This record gives sequence, C-alpha cells and structure tokens, in this order.
Amino acid sequence: MPSLPFVFPQIPFPRRGPFSGHMIVCGDSSLAHRLTLELSAVYGEQVTVILPSVRERHGPQIAALARRRGLPVNIVQSDTLDDTALSDAGVERAVALALTDSDDQENIHAALRARRLNPELRLVIKLFNRNLGRRLEDLLERASAVRAPDLGLREIDATTSVLSDADTAAPSLVAAAIVGTSKIVQADGALLRARELPVGARQSERALCTLALLPEREDDQPQLLPDDRTLAATQPNRTAVMLEGVSNGGADNAKPPPRLAGSLPLGSFFSRRLRISMVALVALVVLLAVLTWRLAHKPFLHATHLALLDVYGIGDPAVGEDNPRQILQLLAGLAGMLVLPLLLAVVLESYGAFRVASSLRRPPRGISGHVVLLGLGKIGTRALDRLCELNVPVVCIERDPQARGVALARRRRVPVVIGDVTEEGVLDAAKIRRSRALLALTSSDSTNLEAVLYAREKRPRLRVVLRLYDDEFALTVYRTLRDSYPDALTRSRSVSALAGPAFAAAMMGRQVLGAIPVERSVLLFAAVEVRGHPELEGRTVAEAFQPGAWRVLALDVAAPEDRRPDLSEPGRTGSHRRPELEWQLRPGYVLRPEDRVVLAATRYGLGRLLQRVPDADQHAE
Repeated sequence: MPSLPFVFPQIPFPRRGPFSGHMIVCGDSSLAHRLTLELSAVYGEQVTVILPSVRERHGPQIAALARRRGLPVNIVQSDTLDDTALSDAGVERAVALALTDSDDQENIHAALRARRLNPELRLVIKLFNRNLGRRLEDLLERASAVRAPDLGLREIDATTSVLSDADTAAPSLVAAAIVGTSKIVQADGALLRARELPVGARQSERALCTLALLPEREDDQPQLLPDDRTLAATQPNRTAVMLEGVSNGGADNAKPPPRLAGSLPLGSFFSRRLRISMVALVALVVLLAVLTWRLAHKPFLHATHLALLDVYGIGDPAVGEDNPRQILQLLAGLAGMLVLPLLLAVVLESYGAFRVASSLRRPPRGISGHVVLLGLGKIGTRALDRLCELNVPVVCIERDPQARGVALARRRRVPVVIGDVTEEGVLDAAKIRRSRALLALTSSDSTNLEAVLYAREKRPRLRVVLRLYDDEFALTVYRTLRDSYPDALTRSRSVSALAGPAFAAAMMGRQVLGAIPVERSVLLFAAVEVRGHPELEGRTVAEAFQPGAWRVLALDVAAPEDRRPDLSEPGRTGSHRRPELEWQLRPGYVLRPEDRVVLAATRYGLGRLLQRVPDADQHAE
C-alpha cells in the first residue's frame, strides 16, 4: 500500500507550503528527534521526518516539534522506507537526507534508493562500520557522477557523509573520563582541548585561540569567538575558554601509566612465588659451586661442573674424598630433590599462560590508576579503541562474551571481567577501588546508574561518566549526583545530544570534525573548502575572522590530490607521518581558492557561511 503524508486525528500537523529545498530525516530514534530539532530550531531549515509511527519510540516527541509554532517541521508516516515514502517526502527536490536507523543495511538500501531518485541529494548516513562507510561514500559519489555527469564530482558539495554516533560521542566520553572534560576534538591526529582559564592567566605554548568568554552573571549568555579588542577590554579575572593542543597522553602533565596491552611480560608466564623459588635454587647452586671450589681445592669450572652433577644426581659418589666434599655432595643432592617439582611447576604454569595468551586477560593484582570501562557494545568498543590509542590502562566489564568489543579487547590484550555488573563482586574484580574513573556505557540506563551508585559507595570521590539514553534524564541524574557528591566529578551524557550537532552540520554540507559545548551553546569544528565562499576566498586569515560567527584555525598544507578525505580519523599511518594541518597561521596569509581550512564556528555562523540562514533570521546561541 503506498505511503501517504500522515495526518493523525486530532493532531493537526501543519503543512508549510510545497516540498522544495527542504531536508529529510528518516527514523524515530532519539538521534532523529535531536537532529530534527537542530535543523529546524538552530538552522531554520524546513524539515520533513519520515517515521513508522508517531505513537512509538520518539514519535511523540517528533510530533510535538511538528505542532510547535515557528518550527518548519512536517511528518510523513510510512512503515517501510521505500521509493513511495521518499517521493511523498519530496526527495526529488530535497537538499539533504539523513538516515538515522540503527540497522546499517537498511540505511545503505535507503541511501542507494535516494541517490537514484536525486543524484544531487546530500546524504548523511549513520553507519557503525567505518571501513564500509568509506567504501560507501566512494560508491555513492560515483553514482552521482554517473547520474549527473554535467555536475562533476568536484562541483557537488559533499554529496555523501557517513557518520557514526559512536565515533562522534566516544571521544567526548573518553575525554570526560581521562581529563574531566568532554570539550575535546580530534583533527589530523592532534587532540584539541577547551580549557577554562582567567583571561589574564599566562597562556601555555599550546594555546591556539580564545573560543569564548563565559558570562559574569548566571542569566547571561557566553560570548563566543571574541576578537582581540574585546579580550583587551575584558577584566583579567573573567573566565575564558581557551583552545589548546594536548599530547596523545591526555591533558594531564604527568605521564600516564603504561598500557596493559602489548607483549606478554615474564609475570604472565611465571607467578611471583615461582620466580622467587627459581632464583633461590640458582643461588643455592652457585653457593655450592663456590664452596666446592674453595673447600675441595678444585678449579672453579671443574668445581661448578661437579656441583651441577651432584644436583642432578648423576655424579660419582665422593667415597674416599675429604669430609667437606662429601658434605657438599649431600647438600647438592638435597637441592636436586627440589629441582623436579620446580621444573614441573614451570611447565604447568607456562602451559597455562600460553593457553590463555589468546583469551581474555584478568586484571593484574597490583593494577591502579586505570579506567574501568563498563560495556563493550558500539559505544564501548569505540571508547576502548580510543583509550588504547591514548595509552591509558583500562579494565573492561562485559556481560556477553560474544559482544563486539570483546574481540578488540582480546587483540589488544586488555583485561576483561565477564559478568553482570549488577552482581556482587564484579566491580571489585575490576579493582574499582584503585581506578581513576568509571565509564558506564552499556545500553541500559538502569545498569549504568546502578554501577555508578555502587562505585560511588566504594569510592565517593571516583570520577564517573555514564551514558544515558534520554537527554533530560541525563541532566537530572547529573544534577542529583553532583549534589550528592559535590567533591567528585560526574558527567552524564546522551549519545544523541553529543552526536546531533555533528549530524546536523554534516547535512549543511561540510565535514564536521567535532563539537565543543560552551555552557548551553555549541562550537563546531569543520573542514571547509575555500572555493565558493566569498567570506574566505581572497581574504587574509585576519580578515576572514568573523567574531561571534567563525574563525580560521588551521590550513591544510597537503596538495589537493593528496588530502585525506576525513581529517577526524586518527591517521594510523605511523608516528612519523607528517601532519597535514598547519596550526600556526600568519594573520596576513591570503586564502586561495584551492585551500582547505579548519574553522571554529557557531552553529549560526556555519549556516550563514553556507548562505542558508538569512542575516535577519539569526538564532541565539
């Protein structure tokens, strides 16, 4: 049965003119709800949402947006995302389409259909598999070139962007656990951190620019991207948000503890008691050799040989020799009786160590200062990968031995505790009392909250970061834990709240590297081609700076044909790879059309840069 624009009884969804130049969001998840709100309320875009039902999942919240006065939101209800549903939503005349379903196959199928119906459509696809995502981008770009050969690949503005909510949210969650903040962005393998400091404080050598001035009064809004004149007129004790680069070890000045992953140390094969026994036996043999040399008046090498033969019980009896030699032979025979059980213990422990070398490790007894990661699903897997890249010791807890992140933990030799965290003793097995932070990233809000409350009972000052499904619930939990444990650092985040701005920015047609929250506002970091933007092209770096809107931070120095397609990737081509971005720019450098720059911008600023938000419709940040 063909899908029709949905009209629910007694819920009048407004129809704001014909479908043209609008954006389409597919799905009824929390990300779809957050994305619809971002596009309509922040960018002022007309949004059409295709969802199965307004009664299930986040359908009621999306329906509430459609009824809200001033938000250009329409709804199309369809059980299947087929050609008819896309046509009812006006995909042939749409500017961008976002696919937010949790099923990668469904998103790929819908993307191929949409590309066939509209070759110029900008696609933003949610996929967890990054390798598949890169190949899909190339496939859809080629499809655009075939369907619209007159346009050419270069003239189509970012027709396909494959994003992952896990990849978008994991860096912020990991940063909150390591350095106590989620205000961190990765670009070309470099970590950028937003740090709150007084304006008059001495800036470090890694400081890049001032992102914002925090309000002096609670009711005021932060001043985003201030210029030098504003900073000079600001009181020195006013708090500013500075952007600075940090090393891969995190933001702490102290060197992080060594990572647990890697090759197996000697302690993994032989226990401490066994190593002590082996050392004691060797010392005893050496002592016997020395005594034989001194008392029996034998050459040292010959005395050592006799001592070893006596230990192994294959030497000639010392019959007729002097008393010291006979006594030493008896002692050597006694030591030899200890060799057999010791060798058996060595064989058994070595066999056991090799047997578990390819299996999951248990947390070492003396581990401390580590991060306890709860949950190895999509978000947990990305967080584990990020922690290993930052060389941070981690102990994982997972209930399902077949979870997708268990294979990564086994490959990286990361200790894993298999068990239900709600059961007694599981967190204790992960050495929660000696950990530095707890990352609760399971898909169950109650499990995450229970684990955090139990951990706080064991260690009240423990830093905790928990993932919660609903943004409002996350804010409520954060405030309650902050009031209950004022001396401890607590962060509660929903993945949709962290990923929504990045997905919305990608729909506007640029590559977003990350987002940093400032109070209730958000600053986006994006890679933008200079060509076609009169606000950038032919201007110097200083002239291109628009206070409160955008600021040029870095220049891509690679040749256009050698540029990396995704600067947000860690760039695992080796530690000797030359950085692609130049962060120390001369204010007088003139931006050329072939240049690509990294911008820090407000959400309105990027919309204005793309000429999709009129000046008269500026939205408050």
